[in-house]
Amino acid sequence: MSTIPAPQPPGATRGDPTLLPSDEGQLTRALLAGDRHAGEALIRLTYRRIFGLHVNLCQGDRELAADLTQETYRKAWQALPEFAGRSAFSTWVYRIAWNTFLAHARRPLRLLPLEEPVAAVACDGGQAQDETLVAAETTSRLRKAVRELPEELQAVVVSRFWAGTAVGEIARIEGISRVTVRARVRRALERLAGALQEVKS
Repeated sequence: MSTIPAPQPPGATRGDPTLLPSDEGQLTRALLAGDRHAGEALIRLTYRRIFGLHVNLCQGDRELAADLTQETYRKAWQALPEFAGRSAFSTWVYRIAWNTFLAHARRPLRLLPLEEPVAAVACDGGQAQDETLVAAETTSRLRKAVRELPEELQAVVVSRFWAGTAVGEIARIEGISRVTVRARVRRALERLAGALQEVKS
């Protein structure tokens, strides 16, 4: 299994009555046993969900979503020897898709628009932190500060403010509670505020 089967386009699973979600476990076992056709079937089974996730994260940019979907399955294929089948294949590849988007969004040269302004974090610590994230003049400093956050805090900032992902969706993907997501957002914004204040002083 040195190369990944070409992922099917979003409509590829239509009209295929033989491929059901209940087949996933059987297909996964066959894939781990070396059956390439099982891998192709699993891609068809999961493509819509993975592509849909990327479309949402990329704010409707279907071309970028298609590229990230391809990258997701490429990474999945490479990591297959590490997949022991302890979770569903769809859950496993969904997590890879999430991490693929985060890696893309963190690239230093990416110019993704932030959903909410942030300069007020540095200027007014009393303002509601969930509603603050960067004015134009602090964009580059903010992005640098985001990249320096711990991994768990960086993930929630990128997904919440870069991708506009709902708190509930972040909680589901990360396997944590909504309270934990909000706590991480608050900690991240506090750190960003401190970093921006240090730059100003």
